[in-house]
Amino acid sequence: QVQLQESGPGLVQASQTLSLTCSVSEASITKNYYYWSWIRQPPGKGLEWVGAISYSGTTYYIPSLKSRTSISRDTSKNQFTLQLSSVTSEDTARYYCVPQVNYGWLDEYRGQGTQVTVSS
Repeated sequence: QVQLQESGPGLVQASQTLSLTCSVSEASITKNYYYWSWIRQPPGKGLEWVGAISYSGTTYYIPSLKSRTSISRDTSKNQFTLQLSSVTSEDTARYYCVPQVNYGWLDEYRGQGTQVTVSS
């Protein structure tokens, strides 16, 4: 069964860049027709899709964050990375990486995620 593990700093200074890595095991991130996504949940709010990178390396971002977001991958390590620049307190959230198919992310594979707090 595919497993995903998020890693990265739990505290980021405002205006800096948040960087998180997702390590995937038991499935290749180049597996056809799968996408590898980042979602987040701010305190007291629902889950928000941030963006994804496809099996072929194409990236997709939510329009509201597109100018600040970059998702990349390292196929040799089977990892993909989220970078979110110029962070503010509104980026404080628990971040998750999940696999996604054409009808949505596969929530059954969502783990504990990692809490990121933006400090001013």
